[in-house]
Amino acid sequence: MFFKKKKIKILQLSIDKLTNMLEESNVHEWMYILGSKKEIIIRNLTAGIFRGVGIGIGVTIITAILIILLQKIVTLNIPIIGEYIADIVDIVERSR
Repeated sequence: MFFKKKKIKILQLSIDKLTNMLEESNVHEWMYILGSKKEIIIRNLTAGIFRGVGIGIGVTIITAILIILLQKIVTLNIPIIGEYIADIVDIVERSR
């Protein structure tokens, strides 16, 4: 009788651990998403839109910082580097 209760207790602990692991991994949400094609399309579409907007904003900021740095280097009048950078800045300003 004692061994039977001990086995039941061990089994109950194992079931509790498994239940906690499944709840933490959100298996029920994954099953819902995998079952619904419409949900998959909506999530992927919104994720793609936000990634595209984020990349656009990031590239714009980095390009602006680079142009400002190049203009500051040109003002230092470094002979060889300054000429190349001045040409690059002129090309960028003409293309605006």
